[in-house]
Amino acid sequence: MTTAHSSAARQSTGLHEPRRYAGSLIVLHWLIGLAIIGLLALGLYMVGLPKGLPIKATLINFHKSLGLTVFLLVLLRILVRAVRNRPPLPPMPPWQRAAARTTQVLLYVGMVAMPVTGYLGSSFNTYGTRFWGIALPRWGWDDAGMRHLFFGVHRYIAYAMIVLVVLHIAGAFKHQFIDRDNVMARMLP
Repeated sequence: MTTAHSSAARQSTGLHEPRRYAGSLIVLHWLIGLAIIGLLALGLYMVGLPKGLPIKATLINFHKSLGLTVFLLVLLRILVRAVRNRPPLPPMPPWQRAAARTTQVLLYVGMVAMPVTGYLGSSFNTYGTRFWGIALPRWGWDDAGMRHLFFGVHRYIAYAMIVLVVLHIAGAFKHQFIDRDNVMARMLP
């Protein structure tokens, strides 16, 4: 079925693809995106602070709470996206479509893996995790090796997320200002 024919078929049956994301997905996108950029910046800043500095413990607890909040928002976003249609990508070469899909999938993997590895790393120390002041269960014991493993994975995912966020933003700008296909309008409020 040709594109024109399938478009006409959708219109005649009342089915049509949305041109923009649903409002709930737009709000979640921007909340999560801004929070992730903030979490990455905060994470890079706080690891450079000396041990024992009182503000470091406060920043770490804030980082954990915000990270787990973003995790819950990402789970909500995945659920909303499963039930809401999304607008189709504009016409583009197959390699660009594959790059966009791959970046998006890896961003979702990172958005789930980052908080999980951070939480597990915190579970293998005596402090554990406090979620906005509420102590969460620990899934381990005081074990420096396991803590190092999970926090090491957490750190590498953070670096990967920085690259993916930059690619995502660069791709959006490329489509908006070079290709001029107005792809950003799909996700703007």
